[in-house]
Amino acid sequence: MRDGQKSTALRAGDGQAALTTKDGKPVVVKRSNRRRRTVSAGWRDGEMVISIPGHFTDAQEREWVARMVARLEVKSDADVGKRRARSDEALMHRAAMLSGRYISGKPCPESIRWVSNQNGRWGSCTPARGTIRISDKIEGMPQWVIDYVILHELAHLVVPGHGPDFWSTLEPYPDLARAKAFLDGAAFAMGRGLSDSGGDPLGDDVED
Repeated sequence: MRDGQKSTALRAGDGQAALTTKDGKPVVVKRSNRRRRTVSAGWRDGEMVISIPGHFTDAQEREWVARMVARLEVKSDADVGKRRARSDEALMHRAAMLSGRYISGKPCPESIRWVSNQNGRWGSCTPARGTIRISDKIEGMPQWVIDYVILHELAHLVVPGHGPDFWSTLEPYPDLARAKAFLDGAAFAMGRGLSDSGGDPLGDDVED
């Protein structure tokens, strides 16, 4: 193999399929005759690229590739966890600001965080525990829509149901009607249809 030539991590000659990460991203090995002992790994254009010495045997290649894939995946998972923690912290600050501005600061959640398991809901809350969960599906929506979802769940910490008292709690928010219409359209476009609670896609968001 020429110096610096790229190959798949497990080559066709080994009779094995090319290696991928646990989330399906390709792993590529680069052998270099200039590289004598060191092995390095990093991300490049969506691929995990591992550089090894050109003199490595097939067995050494497999050993080091497996080791570096595991190491880089652990680091990637840790980085994602740190980003999510910072994002949840920002969400808590946003909730505190919105609560103070539009609901007199009455609702003060114990926790509010982004989640990916909302099963078709934009958000949900558990008033007894003071916990709020916001679907990560709305992260790319306009801020005034995200603010409405946060306020909707905050209001449930004061009024659990969806009666007149609940909606009067949200009346101070100027984008209330616009945000509800936006989410109704988004729900329809995503094939969810509208919920049974006055056409609001957050109609079943209160949990015991």
